[in-house]
Amino acid sequence: MSRLDDFTGRLTFRLDDFQRRACMALDAGHGVLVCAPTGAGKTIVGEFAVHLALAAGTKCFYTTPIKALSNQKYADLAAIHGPESVGLLTGDNSINPDAPVVVMTTEVVRNMIYANSRALDGLSYVVMDEVHFLADRFRGAVWEEVILHLDPSVRVVSLSATVSNAEEFGDWIQAVRGDTTVIVDEHRPVPLTQHMLVGTRMFDLFDPARHVDAGGKPERPQVNPELKRYIRHRMLLADDDRRSGRGRRGQSSRGPRRGGGPRPPSRPDLVARLDREGLLPAIGFIFSRAGCDGALAQCLRSGLTLLTPEESMAVDEVVDRHLQELSPADEDILGVAEWRAGLRRGFAAHHAGLLPTFRHAVEELFTRGLVKMVFATETLALGINMPARTVVLERLVKFNGEAHVDLTPGEYTQLTGRAGRRGIDVEGHAVVVWTPEAVPDQVAGLAGARTFPLRSSFQPEYNMAVNLIGRLGLEGSRELLHRSFAQFQADRSVVGQARKVDEARRRLRKLDVELSATAHKRGIDPGVVIGDDDPDDGHAEADRHAGFLGYIQLREDIRRRERDLKFERRSANTQSTVADLAALKRGHVIGLHGGRHRGLAVILEAATQSADPKPLVLAEDAWCGRVGTRDFVNPPQVLGNMRLPKHIDRRTGRGRRDLASALRSTGIEVPKGRSKKRAAAADDRELAGLRTALRSHPAHRLDNGDELFRLAERRNRVVREIVTADRVIAERTSTLGVQFDRIVAVLADLGYLEVGNTRGDAPASVTVTAAGHLLGRIYSESDLVVTECIRAGIWDRLAPHELAAVVAAMVFEARRESFAGADAMPGNAALRTALARTVEIWRDVTHVESRHRVDPTREPDTGFSVAVSLWASGRSLTESLAAAGERGQLLSPGDFVRWNRQVVDLLEQIRLGVGPETRLASSARSAVGGIRRGVVAAELG
Repeated sequence: MSRLDDFTGRLTFRLDDFQRRACMALDAGHGVLVCAPTGAGKTIVGEFAVHLALAAGTKCFYTTPIKALSNQKYADLAAIHGPESVGLLTGDNSINPDAPVVVMTTEVVRNMIYANSRALDGLSYVVMDEVHFLADRFRGAVWEEVILHLDPSVRVVSLSATVSNAEEFGDWIQAVRGDTTVIVDEHRPVPLTQHMLVGTRMFDLFDPARHVDAGGKPERPQVNPELKRYIRHRMLLADDDRRSGRGRRGQSSRGPRRGGGPRPPSRPDLVARLDREGLLPAIGFIFSRAGCDGALAQCLRSGLTLLTPEESMAVDEVVDRHLQELSPADEDILGVAEWRAGLRRGFAAHHAGLLPTFRHAVEELFTRGLVKMVFATETLALGINMPARTVVLERLVKFNGEAHVDLTPGEYTQLTGRAGRRGIDVEGHAVVVWTPEAVPDQVAGLAGARTFPLRSSFQPEYNMAVNLIGRLGLEGSRELLHRSFAQFQADRSVVGQARKVDEARRRLRKLDVELSATAHKRGIDPGVVIGDDDPDDGHAEADRHAGFLGYIQLREDIRRRERDLKFERRSANTQSTVADLAALKRGHVIGLHGGRHRGLAVILEAATQSADPKPLVLAEDAWCGRVGTRDFVNPPQVLGNMRLPKHIDRRTGRGRRDLASALRSTGIEVPKGRSKKRAAAADDRELAGLRTALRSHPAHRLDNGDELFRLAERRNRVVREIVTADRVIAERTSTLGVQFDRIVAVLADLGYLEVGNTRGDAPASVTVTAAGHLLGRIYSESDLVVTECIRAGIWDRLAPHELAAVVAAMVFEARRESFAGADAMPGNAALRTALARTVEIWRDVTHVESRHRVDPTREPDTGFSVAVSLWASGRSLTESLAAAGERGQLLSPGDFVRWNRQVVDLLEQIRLGVGPETRLASSARSAVGGIRRGVVAAELG
């Protein structure tokens, strides 16, 4: 019996074609890349790799992007192969790490590689689940590091969602890993039906009628015309109601909504409808934690129940088991009673703000069919095995941390891919709730685009640099960067640019022939006309202005210099405007000259930001608002001062008019003549020299309408195209190398790398210092600042809870506007001093980074420092969460546990990095012990 037959003989289902092909490739000794839709069963290929490793007596690492997925996969594999054969490593959780099969987050195996861990001995397979995560801009580089560094003998099994450039990704893996079979399957095992809910009516998104082309092949699905007609009809009715005054009172859930069209049903009504039509269990994706909690609260207020009494009793058993580690006091502050009440009725929320224990319970209950409706953020769509019959999307816009943006086709596919349970459902359902922004054609575009391109996020960082140089040396590190997927894609992207260069050079040669022929007709020596300005000629700059083409180049250079001077004037003017706006004080009177508002204006509130200052003003026409650099042609001038009352009524029209009247009565006037600052072009030596050369050039006497001028200017444009394209090619193919060299320069400047003397053309020898080896063991976004603080000894004498507080400032990142910053120094004198010194070191590091043109390390944030300090010193969960609230953070229990995990992770790295006999290591060990208790211990294990 073959190994594949032995494996499939234990399954309760037959393999699909793509699964069998991938497994056969693995059995034949190849690596594999499998790209298939969410829910298609890719992980069976990873499980076959586990089977092969166990059968051969070797090791297999199964890696995932998130700890929740690692925990789930560990449970699955332990159930199949027994807990003695399977281990788990997630940074803060270690179970049976020496087992032949270990499930881990991808960062763990990357760290093992850099540390030359003995755990890599005997490794034969590495499964990289959700490998398309390498597009993640924060953590994606880890996947590439692992793929590039693993020993060539290790077979890599890459499992990805369907991507449109699977062949390109496969070509790269083959280039860096050798023999790799690429398997692409776009077939969903459970068909997905797309719906749009308009008011109370449910429509198929696509035309249910089958259309075929002239050859008898199915055409691309078209948007359901009945859906479009219904929306138009309801929008017209809403417009009629608004014009006639109907619909203003009440505005019930079935009446017209503001902005036109029918209002969507309430969430309880939506869930009840899904229940009646047999579309539960369902996941409602809402892109905010508060939105998920709010949706759950609405359903619970409605009295709707989705479970039988017997099912509610089964829920209690699962909940009791998950809560056994919590104390009664913790249960009270965590709101366990309200949470349990929702579960007993079949409802739950699922997001990162929940305690992980709560999320795990919800996942188990949903899988067992005891939760029928989950309101979740998009994190649920990533790999966690919680398939539903239906997925509901209320909006197609999400906040990405910086702005509200439309969902991409890839995100839409990932979310709706949760719909349809293999072996249970005949089909899955995706329901988009109609809003005026959800245009059916746009939704169809999202639903019809089944794939998305995979783009590398690989960027060299400090820890990566010292580890690469320590393993491979400087040149070896550069060579590895050149083998990255990022460089592979950059090299491919310049193919089009190179094609443009080739085409431009052909046009250049043709123009040279035309110019020579025209010059010959005029009796002019063609060599004098064309000169020697080939962009590839190293001497082109020396005779750049010789010959007739040189005259054309002189005109180009004059225009360029005039543009540069204009830009310099505008830039200087803008900088001056920024400085003057930031300096304006309350009561200053200035003049407005642009936009809709002119005349006097008084400053009501000074600007709060220095980078983009926008003071609040009231103009003499009673307009009140903020003004910025765009509102001024020239810097604002303080014309006088106006005494303002302590409390100003700027909210009402009357208050603004009274204040405007007082402003006009001050007697201050706006100067009638506005001086425009003009830098005299004649004062610029370069421009003056170019103009003199132009006037003295022999071609200056020719008629500008001459055919030679027309051809020469066309030729110059082509030359500029070639130069620009060559520059783009150089930039794209050298970006990683330039960034790496800048990182190396920072590390050499600070003593982490030692650069030896060079002789002749030999490359410089670079070695990693003792400090560099310490940095190589710190895996943190602020790795360089952390290591600098350790080297400076400023944390050595801190008590364990104080050390935890300082380390928290290194890892914590406030959500949006609640950033506490580096200037807020909480705690006792010792802690405040340590934090202040930490910030000083951070500032010193950023100065070095700025000098070498490296993006600055993120500023320390003390927003979690007090909370973790209290918790590590033994205080209650209630006190610790309250302290975070006092700091403006309003941490949820899930966030509290998550940030404690991050602090523990960095404390352990510090402990292992500095050596066991040091005082800092002892303090770190004690701090970890203080944090690992209560709800945190329940999650860390």
